[in-house]
Amino acid sequence: MTQMLIDSASLWYRAYYGMPETLQSPSGEPINAIKGFIDMTARLINHYRPSEIALCLDGDWRPSWRVELFPDYKLNRVDDEGDEEEPDLLTPQIPHILDFFDAVGFPVIGIDDYEADDVIATLTEKARKPVRIVTGDRDLFQLVDDERDAKVVYLAKGISAHDLVDRAWIEKKYSIPGDRYSLFAMIRGDASDGLPGIKGIGEKGAAKIAEHFSSMDEVIDAAHSEDARLHDTHRKRILADLDYAKIATELVSCARDIRLPQADLLIKEGPADKSAIDQMKSDLGLGSSVDRLFAALRW
Repeated sequence: MTQMLIDSASLWYRAYYGMPETLQSPSGEPINAIKGFIDMTARLINHYRPSEIALCLDGDWRPSWRVELFPDYKLNRVDDEGDEEEPDLLTPQIPHILDFFDAVGFPVIGIDDYEADDVIATLTEKARKPVRIVTGDRDLFQLVDDERDAKVVYLAKGISAHDLVDRAWIEKKYSIPGDRYSLFAMIRGDASDGLPGIKGIGEKGAAKIAEHFSSMDEVIDAAHSEDARLHDTHRKRILADLDYAKIATELVSCARDIRLPQADLLIKEGPADKSAIDQMKSDLGLGSSVDRLFAALRW
């Protein structure tokens, strides 16, 4: 009995770039992201056999409270119209993906002013069974918890060569205690999200600090008290960038206690709306992909 939580945007980007743009519906619409998303979901279900599943969405990809904390948050991804940059051929496929999985009966969950990461974190916090978090982004490594059997199905190398991230994987990859990824990420930063981290401290320095401290508050206290465990260069750089250090925990950490709508994540014995699926299967030319998903679900 396992709960699978899908970081939907991460998956549809990988589906879009992993399938040829020449894939089209009978009417000439692009369908590479749609077919890729369905196929990837089928493979994940075959591999992990979840009993529950949810597609998690960004209610807002730049939540107001994160932008208020740090105005440059994800500013590097904003297009000329103030929206998130995304490929022109991907944008019209997203509603089809959501409509399809709504007809399948998988809950699609997004909350205003929160990101998919926050939805996933809250669902993981509430889970009373093993959780597998599907994503290609490292941000969610902070949710890995061996005691609760919460692991990340990390798709950076694709479905076939994906990693199942537990604390031992984190420790081996980054040379830090497996439960300190969040602190490590706060210090290192993440250019893809426009997060600079502590200026002048890179990945190796962040790992060294995370070896000795478990929270940013501890690091800040150590910098003020000239704790011997903190290298003098690191201490000076933390004090020089104290404003960022003080907001980093709230900015980088996933919210784990947001109010979610009631949703039944249990995978049913058949689709919620078979006629809608048949219509999309015909209109969009999704035949073999739908068949593979149904086979994975044993419908």
